[in-house]
Amino acid sequence: METPVIETRGLTRTYDADTVPVHAVNGIDLRVEKGEFTAIIGPSGCGKTTLMNMIGGLDEPTAGHVLIDGEDIGHKSANAMIAYRLHHIGFVFQAYNLIPVLTALENVSFVMLLQGVKKRERQQRAQELLASVGLMDKLDKRPNELSGGQQQRVAVARALASRPRFVLADEPTANLDSHSTHDLIDLMAELNRKDNMTFLFATHDQRVIDRARRVVTLEDGRIVKDEKRG
Repeated sequence: METPVIETRGLTRTYDADTVPVHAVNGIDLRVEKGEFTAIIGPSGCGKTTLMNMIGGLDEPTAGHVLIDGEDIGHKSANAMIAYRLHHIGFVFQAYNLIPVLTALENVSFVMLLQGVKKRERQQRAQELLASVGLMDKLDKRPNELSGGQQQRVAVARALASRPRFVLADEPTANLDSHSTHDLIDLMAELNRKDNMTFLFATHDQRVIDRARRVVTLEDGRIVKDEKRG
């Protein structure tokens, strides 16, 4: 059996453990294979974002393990984890998180600058990525000169700039209008189809859920349903 891109084993995150313990994530076992387009769903407070943050190495589990390509990332130091995220994980957040003083081209290039990629190569790749998300005419625009949908497209291009093993998208359509949402989902679905890029979403958005090929439902920090489609 091929090693999954993402695997969690007994993954648990408990808050206020010394008083009244709250299990935000409670013993989750999950395997995500290469090329999946998967949505994590459930009511507010069910543990979606906490699960995503632990998979991305942004939060430490109280118990259990996160394995990326079979490697347990829990053994890494804080600095090693920062470097690991930079080179292996792409993030798309609800709030875009673009750097306000940088242009679209510079925002996408910045990840590669941190990786030590040479200037000519990072500019070329940033242009190619922005072209792939339909923003070739917005290279020199700063975030405040772009619509919400355009900013999120820049964020997707930035997430792909590091050539990550997978992309974690936490409520990526929450701040977008209906037209921008459809465009963004189409874009990510095409990147998934064309490049076999693995996407894992945490979402409430039915439009994202309808396009997912696998839907994992959480309640009270546990997986209660895991449905594969097609």
